[in-house]
Amino acid sequence: MDLMTSRYKLLNDGNKIPVLGFGTFGNMNVNKNDEEEAVKKAIEVGFRHFDGATLYENEKEVGRAIQAKIADGTVTREDIFYTGKLWSSSHYSTFVRPALEETLKNLQLDYINLYIIHWPVTLKPGMNLQALQKNNELSFDYVDLCTTWEALEACKDAGLVKSIGVSNFNHKQLEMILTKPGLKHKPVCNQVECHPYLNQSKLLEFCKANDIVLVAYSALGSQMSMSGNPSFPVLLEDPVLGAIAKKHNRTPALVALRYQLQRGVVVLAKSFNEKRIKENMQVFDFQLTPEDMKAIDGLNRNYRYIKAEK
Repeated sequence: MDLMTSRYKLLNDGNKIPVLGFGTFGNMNVNKNDEEEAVKKAIEVGFRHFDGATLYENEKEVGRAIQAKIADGTVTREDIFYTGKLWSSSHYSTFVRPALEETLKNLQLDYINLYIIHWPVTLKPGMNLQALQKNNELSFDYVDLCTTWEALEACKDAGLVKSIGVSNFNHKQLEMILTKPGLKHKPVCNQVECHPYLNQSKLLEFCKANDIVLVAYSALGSQMSMSGNPSFPVLLEDPVLGAIAKKHNRTPALVALRYQLQRGVVVLAKSFNEKRIKENMQVFDFQLTPEDMKAIDGLNRNYRYIKAEK
């Protein structure tokens, strides 16, 4: 296997995306300075794809880390692939470009590589994050979706972003874009929760058929499963993953990440621990057998850690 060529995937607009990305979402227990240092360390060990969002409230820290590693010669701007996300309160067409420009300002960049609609819901004035739990009331209608997408297309045409896509969309919501009259740019990706307990096989098949890359977040389960709540299954303690990991002398986390790569999925790995950041780069150093892949496929239980997604 040619490990170098397998580290990038071609998008439907001709751009390339690194198949392994570094997730920058932290929680209240993670210090902003620690997030900045984690991005620096990730660049040093070889990560080139960074997944961020306005909602994460750390774009300035991520931007400083990227700028620092460019300044010291570790990477050039062209080496870095950055994904930003349009938050649900900025879906109105007049809000899209200003939201992207604010992200660029925070990152100290002239363009980003990928800008995606974070959720297929629009937060109306006066609504808050908790409203996402009521997807049935907030779902995009056709006009909302079309006008937001057209504003994203304009941002791409203006050179502010290289590629545009979506996140947390189901196949029906994707079809609303794909069948939109006058579509200028197809979504290059759909970023969704995806792991062995939720392998998204039908959505992956639909995306492949439409030349859309599936990007997996929460690929190792979720930190919520580590909270001690027995209702959250701990993916990385699954005995099947453990047995496969032992066979390959790897960790269950690496097996779960490798599983996605061999399915043609771009996968995001998130950690603020230096040892695990380095370890995650080892995903390119081994290959799962067809039997391994079948066994992991069998773990699917359509279980979502992120309950707001439909």
